[in-house]
Amino acid sequence: MKNKIIILSGDPNSINSEIIYKCWKKLNNSLKRRIFIISNTNLLTQQFKQLKYSIKIVPVNDLNQKITHNNLKVLNVDIPFKNPFKVNTKNSSKFVINCLNYAHKLLTNNNAAGVINCPINKNLLKKNKIGVTEFLARKCKIKKDSEVMLIYNNKLAVSPITTHIDLKDVSKKITIPLIVNKVIKINSWYMRNFKKKPTIGILGLNPHNGELRKNSEEKKKIIPAILKLKKLNINIIGPLVTDTIFMNYKDYDVIVGMYHDQVLTPYKTIFKFNAINITLGLKYFRASPDHGTAINLIGKNKANYLSLLNSINFLKNYKNDIC
Repeated sequence: MKNKIIILSGDPNSINSEIIYKCWKKLNNSLKRRIFIISNTNLLTQQFKQLKYSIKIVPVNDLNQKITHNNLKVLNVDIPFKNPFKVNTKNSSKFVINCLNYAHKLLTNNNAAGVINCPINKNLLKKNKIGVTEFLARKCKIKKDSEVMLIYNNKLAVSPITTHIDLKDVSKKITIPLIVNKVIKINSWYMRNFKKKPTIGILGLNPHNGELRKNSEEKKKIIPAILKLKKLNINIIGPLVTDTIFMNYKDYDVIVGMYHDQVLTPYKTIFKFNAINITLGLKYFRASPDHGTAINLIGKNKANYLSLLNSINFLKNYKNDIC
């Protein structure tokens, strides 16, 4: 049972049905039998029809259902719609939240290896004022801000200490315990999964590390956190300056930044779609493609499916119950 893989079709107004289809064509039959899609059967059928994709969809009731075929299996969630790629915001939001709750229930009942959610417009979670990372962390009832966003491939990973908050709020959000706890989780994950102590570079917040002025975040928060981590025998280097660090990224396994775009912008510039977004700290494995809904590409058959495929290939061999 634990080898089952759950994929959420995510935002209905997106390229998600396209990347699901393109990945499905690349998977072998044994892996196809492990995958269950949480979506709406009629919605996916109509989307595939508009995209002129020929694929058989089979509704299933639960993960225990005996599977003897290699068709696309869908655990159904209701969603009213007229145009399959122009579902109104209210219905889309309810659908996405219901899909996330469904996946969470299956995973907390120990029914699958993990979940991969296809891209979701964060406005659909607007009432919660959070992204999927934070939504699932709350569902898991873990301590606030203890989840970790890790953008990973086998060449480099990056992680922001703060995630989906406004830039003006970053400085006050950063604390010594927050930095220490997140880096410990990253280090433990590498030790557990790859049997290696990662080399972790940690960035300052300000240009040129604020010249290490005594009232800078570097002096008050980041350097004290680094000293604590070094006492824990974690291989951490910093604070490093942002404007040159990615010229030498091969010197590190992980680069930790203080805010989202500080590390994700250069990372995506270098690796494009060759990365997956993993949430550490949940009660189960969760990943997602490292890109958005790309509404400008809907119906054009131009979407890149590589990040979703990488997510599936990583999860198929994942051994640990907890990230």
